[in-house]
Amino acid sequence: MRVLIYGAGPFGSLFAERLKEAHHDVTLLARGDRLRQLREHGVVIKDHETEEITVTRVPVVETLEEEDEYDLIIVPMRKNQALEILPVLKKNKHVPTVLFMMNNAAGSQELVKALGKDRVMIGFPLPGGKREGHIMRMLPVNDKNKWTLPIGEVNGEKYPRTQTVAAVLDSMRGYSVDIRKDMDDWLICHVAILIVSFVPAVYATGQDLERFARTRDAIILAIRGQKEAFKALRSAGVKMSPAAVVRFLDWTPEPLMIQFWRKALEMDVYKVAVAHLDEAQDEMYHLYKEFRETIKSSDVPTPNLDELEAYFDSQTPPLPDGSKTLSPNWTGVKRGLIGASAAVALGLLLKRKK
Repeated sequence: MRVLIYGAGPFGSLFAERLKEAHHDVTLLARGDRLRQLREHGVVIKDHETEEITVTRVPVVETLEEEDEYDLIIVPMRKNQALEILPVLKKNKHVPTVLFMMNNAAGSQELVKALGKDRVMIGFPLPGGKREGHIMRMLPVNDKNKWTLPIGEVNGEKYPRTQTVAAVLDSMRGYSVDIRKDMDDWLICHVAILIVSFVPAVYATGQDLERFARTRDAIILAIRGQKEAFKALRSAGVKMSPAAVVRFLDWTPEPLMIQFWRKALEMDVYKVAVAHLDEAQDEMYHLYKEFRETIKSSDVPTPNLDELEAYFDSQTPPLPDGSKTLSPNWTGVKRGLIGASAAVALGLLLKRKK
């Protein structure tokens, strides 16, 4: 496959390394300082766990021209930046498939409007990484730390090209692929789980996970905002996905959820993600506003989400360190017992990904 990766951040760099390793004809598109880094150093990946560094040389281009031909374009970049390149992608009529791998709370309508449903696929990149100069520090992705990439067609169908793209991604070492029928819903729920609720709560504690863990008010605000988000999405006609994860997060009583998140935030995946939040504040707020637009047909009150919105602004004073003015709500204890089995399964998953 001739593959262009449009964006050479952490995910684009790792995908380029793994696709080249799998003998695909891969090209990276980058600009400015990142373009210079790639030409000088190549794709440099550091394993977050072992500190091992790999260097891979791949062709690098600065632009996508109208006459350029590739079998597949992968776009692993921030949602607000991806919208800016739609006119460039639209002008090129030779590439049959563009796979957008990013957060998205607005559905795929804008992507389809620009490129047509026959060219657009959607997915989500995993596991996470951050920039350290020209080095991309990535969470481990290997045979011991396998990750599953969710992808799908915008209409939920499965075509020969769906299988072809899945096979390309599946050829990358350490990855498998989950072809989903509900990719739009999955992406919107992912934003509800983390970005509109926990991200602003982390901003409210200075992006310090230890401070977040001991500031009960921040955790409770995030948990309540998350539950409001789920309720509003249901009211707006969005299906919960993955259903078991949402059920666990939605049904488990607050005191148990407080302990769950304190434990979960010790995982490397969250530590690395928090390092990304400072430079991605524009994307986070963009996604929050997209989410608000998605739930505008809902009449569900969202006082906690409303309060959390202020913390997307870096000028908002943080919550006092360790504040405990909000009392945990034990409502739903019986229903929470139903979610306990899901908690066990999720706990095993967290342990495997740690």
